Amino acid sequence: MATFDPAELPELLKLYYRRLFPYAQYYRWLNYGGVIKNYFQHREFSFTLKDDIYIRYQSFNNQSDLEKEMQKMNPYKIDIGAVYSHRPNQHNTVKLGAFQAQEKELVFDIDMTDYDDVRRCCSSADICSKCWTLMTMAIRIIDRALKEDFGFKHRLWVYSGRRGVHCWVCDESVRKLSSAVRSGIVEYLSLVKGGQDVKKKVHLSEKIHPFVSKSINIIKKYFEEYALVDQDILENKESWDKILALVPETIHENLQQNFQKHHNSLQRWEYLKKAISCQDNTKNDKCGPLLEWEIMLQYCFPRLDINVSKGINHLLKSPFSVHPKTGRISVPIDLQKVDQFDPFTVPTISSICHELDAISINDEGKEGNEAESDIKHRTRDYKKTSLAPYIKVFEQFLENLDKSRKGELLKKSDLQKDF
Repeated sequence: MATFDPAELPELLKLYYRRLFPYAQYYRWLNYGGVIKNYFQHREFSFTLKDDIYIRYQSFNNQSDLEKEMQKMNPYKIDIGAVYSHRPNQHNTVKLGAFQAQEKELVFDIDMTDYDDVRRCCSSADICSKCWTLMTMAIRIIDRALKEDFGFKHRLWVYSGRRGVHCWVCDESVRKLSSAVRSGIVEYLSLVKGGQDVKKKVHLSEKIHPFVSKSINIIKKYFEEYALVDQDILENKESWDKILALVPETIHENLQQNFQKHHNSLQRWEYLKKAISCQDNTKNDKCGPLLEWEIMLQYCFPRLDINVSKGINHLLKSPFSVHPKTGRISVPIDLQKVDQFDPFTVPTISSICHELDAISINDEGKEGNEAESDIKHRTRDYKKTSLAPYIKVFEQFLENLDKSRKGELLKKSDLQKDF
């Protein structure tokens, strides 16, 4: 794979936006079948250009308009905002207070840096295969709840290009939700609470909510390999002291002594489970599975950025944007293959442009027909690169959106016939 050099980004972006960006699918997504008049035209886009020049309130008439502008600007980063009451690019001409964010997908942003107090392999912007399991668990837990507990059908999960994942919930009813309802949904999905100064961040009550028990069942599938082997959370005194802070003080001494007699995290965890069992709990401390689950949740449960989800006008990085530091493309994640998703094999802009160059050299000898349309040419272009399988995932998501929309329209016409 061609290594990414940030100095080459301006040239690579020109090629990417000219020949590889999936404009047709992208427009098909954000236009939502053209059912609501001006839905795409009232959508805010923001571009970050070279040297962190930031342009908000961009909006476009159609796909061709968007293409022209993106190929002219070659943005380092693209963010998607809300659908407004007026065209965002004319927001200065609207009388004060009238320009309002009206609709947007419900979005979630999960960033690895929010787990720095519980991951031991990396910190800040760094990730590795040992901590990526946190993102796998996060997708599984949040997606199950969105689908089963809330009944949301259209969920697009996207790799951020560096150290996290985003989710776009695109159901028509969801796009209309108020900020208060969005806050309620995030609140429901949040169990880890408290800033850096708070040691114990998870508190379960005696009555376990089904959302909690289902989340724990997902964590259990990964916990031993992730927490006890890869992260080795009970490896030494420094690491096990963090866990002792989460259990009653009455058993600290016993655990300290016995942890030293055991050889690894797996053995120490087994001993911990025995020590916190409810048999000799005279002081009425919290004990047994509850305590065990609180530790598992604190170390593994998804940590959501609440502000991103609750604000309708909050901008979020667009799918198929390029991460300027890693060069990786923000690609959709196949929900059928969450466990196999590997951020380190996601194509970089250098690798796909390199693939394209190699193809072009081969094709030059073959093609004599200049009249072939640019669009047809571009459709074939991305299909010849390692971006193709990710665009296929996106197309499958769009297909389901279309089916749903047609189903709704049929329902409406049947209802009208009944009157």
